[in-house]
Amino acid sequence: MTTEGKPRKAAVAAWIGSALEYYDFFIYGTAAALVFGKVFFPSSEPATGTLLALATFGVGYLARPVGAFVLGHVGDRFGRKRVLVTTLVMMGTSTFLVGCLPSYDQVGVLAPVLLVVLRLLQGFSVSGEQAGANSMTLEHAPATRRAYYTSFTLNGTQAGQIIATAIFLPIAVLPEEQLLSWGWRVPFWFSIVVAVVGLIIRRSLEETPLFEQEVATSTVAKLPIAVLFSDHWRDVVRVTAAALIASVSTIFTVHALSYAVNTMDLDRTPMLWVGVLANVAAVITIPLWANLSDRIGRKPVFICGSVGSAVLTFGYLWSISTGTYALIFLFGIVTFGMVYSATAAVWPSFYGEMFPTRVRLSGMAIGTQIGFAISGFAPAVATAIAGTGQGSWLGVSVITAIFCLMNIVAVATGKETYRVRTENLGRPVEVAA
Repeated sequence: MTTEGKPRKAAVAAWIGSALEYYDFFIYGTAAALVFGKVFFPSSEPATGTLLALATFGVGYLARPVGAFVLGHVGDRFGRKRVLVTTLVMMGTSTFLVGCLPSYDQVGVLAPVLLVVLRLLQGFSVSGEQAGANSMTLEHAPATRRAYYTSFTLNGTQAGQIIATAIFLPIAVLPEEQLLSWGWRVPFWFSIVVAVVGLIIRRSLEETPLFEQEVATSTVAKLPIAVLFSDHWRDVVRVTAAALIASVSTIFTVHALSYAVNTMDLDRTPMLWVGVLANVAAVITIPLWANLSDRIGRKPVFICGSVGSAVLTFGYLWSISTGTYALIFLFGIVTFGMVYSATAAVWPSFYGEMFPTRVRLSGMAIGTQIGFAISGFAPAVATAIAGTGQGSWLGVSVITAIFCLMNIVAVATGKETYRVRTENLGRPVEVAA
């Protein structure tokens, strides 16, 4: 039986679905950095309001581990397609409702409470998105090009960030009163269109050949999580530690934007453009890095991206402290669009290749979402520890570098998997060979 399936269709569906779903997820981060402190926490000091708004961004990551357990079980027990449809509907609905929320001035403390509830639903939904899309694409892909095809999931994620940031560009130039009253709501309302388009695309997907083989031979695990933690718990821990590299993304996307606009008093529009151009660069470089890892291995590409991200984060945050837009654009595009993208290109295949088919979605979902949950609070933790002053960039950079170091150790001590046949992934070394 072939394991190649229909890789192009699976990759395109993963790209479009991830782009649409992560558009929803990242417009929240942009709104948290720019307006939520004033809309939902106006009674606080400006710095405290910003910190609380960033904390609600992190709250979404708390629901990710819970969602990973639930959706991981569903995906390994009943199929990848069911997870991909469920996550998209849930994300689109919860995001649309954020745009309908009353402000603190209208209903008091109920407003931030409802905001947190909907953010938790977003986190629950997104916990199964990447693991489901990666599993679907990996199991359809040719064995020699797994990194290339699975990289379309993260490529779509970057595209989602582009759309999320770009849609805020015309919103950000609105007068303050209009921005805080109705302007910020428009990107959230648009998510209902996102959900409908994504649902149509994903309902046309076919289940993967490897999962269908398990169904046909009655080898589907009844309790995938029990099998996962009995036989593969070390790889779950490894993926969790490696997934801390996502702190680079949350610091870049949320903290750096807040630091530039709220602390350094830089203009919102050029800072949003930094995010757009950096993500455009990432969309171009991710498949190139993935192709390279199909040739020389996952680990060297992943580690180089992690080391480069740790170093260049210092340069990017420092450039914001100078207020020099030319430096900000240069460091932003190189750091996030060219170097960090090496890690984004490799981890969809590298993490998935650690597990066999029967627990792949659970292993990826649980491992990554625990790591992402920690990374999601990186902006709030960095702000709390380093403060909000002009010199806070150095402390935030150090914290980010520590997260990168944890990732480097986890990846360096893992097994190289790029030459293992797809049906042998996750098995003992002697069997895989």
